[in-house]
Amino acid sequence: MADPTTTDPDKYKVIFENERVRVLEYRDEPGQSTRPHEHPDSVMYTLSSFERRLVAGSGDARDVSLAEGEVRWLDAQTHSGENTGATPTHVLFVELKEGRSSGETPASSTLGPG
Repeated sequence: MADPTTTDPDKYKVIFENERVRVLEYRDEPGQSTRPHEHPDSVMYTLSSFERRLVAGSGDARDVSLAEGEVRWLDAQTHSGENTGATPTHVLFVELKEGRSSGETPASSTLGPG
């Protein structure tokens, strides 16, 4: 697994972790981008408004624009991202360590937040 704290340690910081979850803080500036990395199923909370382009491992891209204070579900995925807006990005991710049960399928396979 390409852990974001390894691929982009200048942007991702672990602020809490136990046996069930890991909480990451993410910060970047306009024009900055991340290397490809993976997230397990997660909840994302936006601490700032921002615009990003997310690129999946397959090359599919999606532009997202989120307001401060939004809470979104993020299906497990591999992607890279670029801050395409004019403001810094500040986000918290609550990553779940418990995987889905064997018969359970994701609610969606959307790149980025659902």
